Amino acid sequence: MSQHEVRALSESEFRGANDLFRHALLWQPSSDEEWAGNAALHEPGRVLGAFVDGELAGTTRTITNMLAVPGGRRLPAGAVAGVGVRADQTRRGVLTSLMRAQLEEVRERGEAVAMLRASEAVIYERFGYGVATRCRSVELDRARVAVRAEMPRGGRVRLVDQAKAEPLLPAIYERCGLDRPGRIGRADAWWSAQWSMLGKGLTVAVHADEDGVDDGFLIYEPKTDDNRFNTVRVVDVSAADATATAELWRFLFDLDLGDRLVAGIRPVDEPLEWWLTDRRQCRITTVEDDLWVRLVDVLAALRARTFGAADPVVVEVRDAFLPENEGRYRVGPDGVDRCSGEPQLSLDVATLAALYLGDQSASALVAAGRVQAHDPAAVPAADSLFATVVPPWCGTSF
Repeated sequence: MSQHEVRALSESEFRGANDLFRHALLWQPSSDEEWAGNAALHEPGRVLGAFVDGELAGTTRTITNMLAVPGGRRLPAGAVAGVGVRADQTRRGVLTSLMRAQLEEVRERGEAVAMLRASEAVIYERFGYGVATRCRSVELDRARVAVRAEMPRGGRVRLVDQAKAEPLLPAIYERCGLDRPGRIGRADAWWSAQWSMLGKGLTVAVHADEDGVDDGFLIYEPKTDDNRFNTVRVVDVSAADATATAELWRFLFDLDLGDRLVAGIRPVDEPLEWWLTDRRQCRITTVEDDLWVRLVDVLAALRARTFGAADPVVVEVRDAFLPENEGRYRVGPDGVDRCSGEPQLSLDVATLAALYLGDQSASALVAAGRVQAHDPAAVPAADSLFATVVPPWCGTSF
């Protein structure tokens, strides 16, 4: 046996791998009920284990998914989750062996990108992952919120029993939840795991447009905090347009007895403070990384998205972990091809992820020293090529 034998686990080994992952994060093992809700997210052939002397030393898994990219295409993607290494096997190359095997498997399946949510920001960049979307957390004093007359209005919000919401919400999300770069799919297994994790203390509200078509939903739960404030935790707001989003938030603003609203993993451009007469009643508590993306097949990933109007730019990509991606790419509004021309910009594949969905501009990354500009004229051109109308956002935990 090699030092690290990496193989796909059998279904009988899935729960042990999940327990190892949870232990690595200092969590308790799953209860039988928790495992029943989570088991379907372990796909046969896509759960990997690394073995040392015959014992499971580390694990990772991939969930078949999709990623919305600029231009509207839904790109097949591997969602990476459940990554953990046993505490007595860390810093021995176990994670590197797992990551290499996983990315090779993702590429073999024709998925041009892998994506994950990182427990720590320093782990995954060495494997080529980069921050592709960001999110923010907000807190509002609900009792002091007053909205402007200009806040969009339209349609109707109704409460829906959780039992009726469970089959209803996936269809709404499929219609409106992939509306911007960075959004990902939510398969039936994801929804089952989500309902199992959240439990039964939830409230669900659905927005319908003027024609009665459901085009958004809200999930929230009440929390008691220090016996002083009635806190409402906003679990999810997904909507097709600005009107549906505004009406769902208006519903929250109008809740009686809820003194405080808290919401996490929200888009950085959500106009909450712009709806309020006193914008300081919306406090941004954090802005942080959301989705990390790894371009596994750089050419296929770049070809999947559209680009803005600008002169083409020759970009040189470095990728030490998957060297088959290294090379020069001509990126223009008419498409992307490999080329042999002199590079105008150079960057590593993790930095390319920050450009890929439009979260960062080439100018910002040049200023940060993450992109090397050999031709100054290429920088504004790259800004225009990679720019998106709205900032990318994922907003889905997995």
